Amino acid sequence: MYRGLAGKEELKMGYALLSSIIMPGSMQIYNKDYWKLPIIYGGIGAGIYGGIRMNKLYQQTEDPVYRTYSYLSYAGAALMYWGSMLDGAVRKKVDRKPHPGKAAVYSALLPGLGQAYNGDWWHIPIWYGGLAICAYTWHYNDLQYKRFRYDYEMIITPGSGYTGQIPADQAKYYRDLYRRYRDYSILATVIVYALNIIDANVFAYMSDFNVSDDLSLNISPTLISPLNPSKTLVSAPNAFGLNLSLTIK
Repeated sequence: MYRGLAGKEELKMGYALLSSIIMPGSMQIYNKDYWKLPIIYGGIGAGIYGGIRMNKLYQQTEDPVYRTYSYLSYAGAALMYWGSMLDGAVRKKVDRKPHPGKAAVYSALLPGLGQAYNGDWWHIPIWYGGLAICAYTWHYNDLQYKRFRYDYEMIITPGSGYTGQIPADQAKYYRDLYRRYRDYSILATVIVYALNIIDANVFAYMSDFNVSDDLSLNISPTLISPLNPSKTLVSAPNAFGLNLSLTIK
């Protein structure tokens, strides 16, 4: 019964988070924190407006400072958007701790946060190590792909002044090879990120399992009687044996 209720609560939280992705502030409405809505919409709106305004000034003046301000404004809007979802998940009241739904949402918003919520601190270096390896291979393969793409375009362009030693077919081969490796790296990053969410959810579910070494197993001597003495041709005596009793709580 409890598992069923927990599953319903998890689905409700999942729906609320999904709606907050589409419409910021949905988690606050779900938690009845209506006073936070003006702050969220004001922060996101100010960041977007500032980004557009600074980008126009950069186009007019070509001053790189305005481009930096534009990026910072958009980053501020994205941070406010992300913070609204995190605030909604934190404010959600649950009867169980750790709650599988909250653990999954935390790790979806920030890898390793769900593991910290569960108290599984030793999981965090594993997931960040995996993501770091994926990010490095992604970056390396992307650099190599762009390098050989540039070489190939220079080779096949008449009058480009290319002086390298790599022939066109070889440059094309390595361009396609590293592009494929880059795509594999992106897929690996997505898989590691998804596994991080699953790990937080599963270990939150298993947090209340009894993993004690005491299995309540009792062994005692006993007498074993024939099943149906009236139907046996020869009288069979009782036999000594062992009785195993396993108590499941």
